Amino acid sequence: MLPSRQDLEEAEVLDRRESAGGEVVLRRRGGHCEVIVNGCFLMDTVDGRSERLLVQAALDALDAPRPSVLIGGLGVGFSLAHAAAEPRWSRIAVAEREGAVIDWHRTGPLGAFSAGALDDPRVEVLHTDLVAYLVADGERYDALCLDIDNGPDWTVGAENDRLYGPAGLAHAAARLNSGGVLAVWGAQPSAAFELALREAGFTGVRTEEVPVERGVPDVVHLARRA
Repeated sequence: MLPSRQDLEEAEVLDRRESAGGEVVLRRRGGHCEVIVNGCFLMDTVDGRSERLLVQAALDALDAPRPSVLIGGLGVGFSLAHAAAEPRWSRIAVAEREGAVIDWHRTGPLGAFSAGALDDPRVEVLHTDLVAYLVADGERYDALCLDIDNGPDWTVGAENDRLYGPAGLAHAAARLNSGGVLAVWGAQPSAAFELALREAGFTGVRTEEVPVERGVPDVVHLARRA
């Protein structure tokens, strides 16, 4: 979601960390938190509808009675909290590259938004880069719910571009069980990404939109492994 038109200098810096990916900053503005990466706004806690849709739409599309899910990106915790509130998920893994973000959920202010989900026995937090995790041989899931950067067409970190290209989509497909669902959050609709999903062999490609207060809607791209 794009930030509101407020003076950025009004934000209170709660923590600032250096990581392999650069500078990661947690700020508070009023009753909400913001995550800034290398000086670029990434996400906030103002409205989590599209992050919840990311998980719910994937679950609704599955036939498995007790499916498993890998969430790519812990972020501010809306997707994980929504998954943990659904008893149908048998196993929930979440991959997060930034140790600072994990800390902010375990012992910091973002814990209020993940709502204790990190303590759910079904939840496993993977401190790892999602792309590296997908490339490595490993277990499969019934759903992959990816909320990395600002989506396929607008990445803050150039290294995240590879996730949404042919190789990244191939690795994502390889980590899905047959008939599994790929759900990808985006900051805007993308016909090009829909085409990329079809060219990667996914079926049932569609996009669900969530209107926002200003600008283009947030979206969730959905596709199924044949």
